[in-house]
Amino acid sequence: MSRPPLEVADLIHAAGIGFFRSSRKWFTWLHLKILTAIVSCRTSALGGHIDECSRCGHRAISFNSCRNRHCPKCQANARDRWLEARRRELLPTRYVHVVFTLPQQLAPLALQNKREVYSLLFRASAETLLTVARDPQHLGADIGFFSVLHTWNQKLLHHPHVHCVVPAGGLSPDHSRWIATPPEFFLPVRVLSRVFRGKFVAGLRTLHAAGKLTFHGSLVPLATPATFAAMLRPLFRSDWVVYAKRPFGGAEHALRYLGCYTHRVAISNHRLMALQDGEVVFRWRDSAHKNKKRLMRLPVEEFLRRFFLHVLPKGFVRIRHFGFFAHRRRAALLPICFALLGQTAESSAVTAGTPTGPPPALWVCPQCGGAMAIVERFTAADARLRAPPTARTRL
Repeated sequence: MSRPPLEVADLIHAAGIGFFRSSRKWFTWLHLKILTAIVSCRTSALGGHIDECSRCGHRAISFNSCRNRHCPKCQANARDRWLEARRRELLPTRYVHVVFTLPQQLAPLALQNKREVYSLLFRASAETLLTVARDPQHLGADIGFFSVLHTWNQKLLHHPHVHCVVPAGGLSPDHSRWIATPPEFFLPVRVLSRVFRGKFVAGLRTLHAAGKLTFHGSLVPLATPATFAAMLRPLFRSDWVVYAKRPFGGAEHALRYLGCYTHRVAISNHRLMALQDGEVVFRWRDSAHKNKKRLMRLPVEEFLRRFFLHVLPKGFVRIRHFGFFAHRRRAALLPICFALLGQTAESSAVTAGTPTGPPPALWVCPQCGGAMAIVERFTAADARLRAPPTARTRL
């Protein structure tokens, strides 16, 4: 993929000190750490290495990545490593994509309590899927799935939701057989919506009673139990948004599908189109009009404010596993799933496209297509070049 003409790092440089002055009320050390990482990513500030072609001897310099999970330039390799680790766990069956979304009324509360509310979003959505799937009236099986947290929409506004990728079936209660879902159906969306709503609101009440929620600014009145309960009551007047796509292809398709969701950041550099008169122009997809691609203009400071809305708390895990994919259960249950589906984990990995030969080169020579190999590494200090000599020095 070619390098985009504009990057988030360029926007940070363009905003300059004015961005820090306008954001001093909410900008924290964590935002500063991420901003510094994005600006330094793949520059001499992080050091680098010299690569040489094994075929023609061509040499090139590459600077190191920051590896920050919020950096738009560092997610491709992290995604590929994660997908490679998941290959042997993908079952030879169809998969389902389910999305649980928080109502907009709760977005301000989530912004002020990211760790608690996002963790509750994971728990409530997972318990909803597991509970409804175990119900004999629906599937009557124990299921497993991956969940990935996203907190943005196409306009970079705050929009917390969880993507779940689920095998279209599960283990019977006695683990003696595989129960598959109908070809065009997984679980009833209305039931999922109402169970999810009940579990999430119950979790909010528990957090509030335990004093684990904080309130600032216009949300300060919610600290009192009566006001908080009054805020929750209107949430039951409508169904919450739960989207369930019909079951799609098998393990190989699921791998590609997971790659679209697991390591995304709020916006990729390739969606940035231009920087004109202090405004950023970027592409967004209008889902209300058949996903038509449109352009949006925002002042640089507003664009960066929206970008940093989606910084996650330090150490927060945004990809989680549940059911028979959970870390403490997968060793015992996944072999049973493969056996009941008539395939071993090793053959499933081959089916999913695991390369049988040597791994492909991470970078190929732009001149002859040969594999590039690292021949020398250098630090940031080594990369600092002295200034060119002046005319007096040359004389």
